[in-house]
Amino acid sequence: MRDYGWELSTAIVLFHEAIARRLGLNAAEHKALGLIVRSGPLPTGTLAPELGVGATAVTAIVDRLVRAGYVRREPDPTDRRRVLLVADQSRAPDLNGIFADLGREMNTFMAGYDEHEMAAIVDYLENTIRVLKAQTAKLAEQP
Repeated sequence: MRDYGWELSTAIVLFHEAIARRLGLNAAEHKALGLIVRSGPLPTGTLAPELGVGATAVTAIVDRLVRAGYVRREPDPTDRRRVLLVADQSRAPDLNGIFADLGREMNTFMAGYDEHEMAAIVDYLENTIRVLKAQTAKLAEQP
């Protein structure tokens, strides 16, 4: 029997690696940049649990994003002891075309599912995300 979970995971990782390579980054850096763009400005410490990595790895990721010009560190105006990560909007990559193509293709095949099938798919995805986040956190805690 095919291992669809493994195949899906691999396809998603390779897709994001391809996007990251286009930006001169790796997948973890690309995901961090996405978080900062969507949710920023963010304190550095908030990235570790979101990415499932430790503080040292986050520092290396942020350093690379800063060197690439995608992110800058700024003092937090409400807490001078903290540094915020801010996406440089002038350097923000335009990935609309890539994600527009992906969205169109996904919508085309998803239109073939009825309401009950979509409910099962959504349930599967929500639970997969929940399990993956829990397992990522568990792995990040282990030495």
